Amino acid sequence: MDAYTSFASVYDAFMDNIPYESWSQYVIELLKDYKIEEGILLELGCGTGNMTSLLDQAGFDMIGIDNSQEMLQIALDKRDGSNQKDILYLLQDMREFELYGTVSAVISICDSINYITEEEDLLQVFKLVNNYLDPGGLFIFDLNTIYKYKEILGDSTIAENRDESSFIWNNYYYEEDDINEYELSIFVREKDNLYRKFEETHYQRGYDLEQIKNLLQEAGLSYVTAYDAFTKHPPKEESQRIYVIARECKKKEK
Repeated sequence: MDAYTSFASVYDAFMDNIPYESWSQYVIELLKDYKIEEGILLELGCGTGNMTSLLDQAGFDMIGIDNSQEMLQIALDKRDGSNQKDILYLLQDMREFELYGTVSAVISICDSINYITEEEDLLQVFKLVNNYLDPGGLFIFDLNTIYKYKEILGDSTIAENRDESSFIWNNYYYEEDDINEYELSIFVREKDNLYRKFEETHYQRGYDLEQIKNLLQEAGLSYVTAYDAFTKHPPKEESQRIYVIARECKKKEK
């Protein structure tokens, strides 16, 4: 799962097309649908802290976990340069994360869950989420779909050229394993107008909804529903991103 090392320094610049504010409002609306309007929230795969910061501003007590030290350092720098010093960031792998107590909800967006490419690892993530949720606590996560990898991203090249940095992003989709391979070549401008080249390879896996339901159930979580992203409509065959909602269902209130 090692990723976002060289890319961390330019991640926010190249992701400035993501409407984090509207994404956060969608997540907040989903939380409110299930009566969660305050409390401690955990974000898995928080990256540079964009969503974490917005949810903190909305009144939640935020914990962010990511396994990229470079991404987390940017999140920490943002936090320390703001009035959000109460956000807790932890350098942990979501397959092995540990908390000191339970949380009202766990969220994971920007296809962080797709980086878990083995079913047994994803089951372990779900078990840990279940363990650290309050009784009846909520789990909200998004997924890039198999349709997106196969029909939109697979065997395509995405490139962007800017004054300070550029990237070339080659995609290769392996249908037999539902794996999408990303080959990143990143060029970062340094002094004397020279560019330093970095290379990274990322892997994401597509899961169908039945796989997800079965793994949630095996982990002790109760599947609630799934939506075509940013709507309240069921996923469609051509949905590129879906949101899944599950709940903790075994613990009893004291």
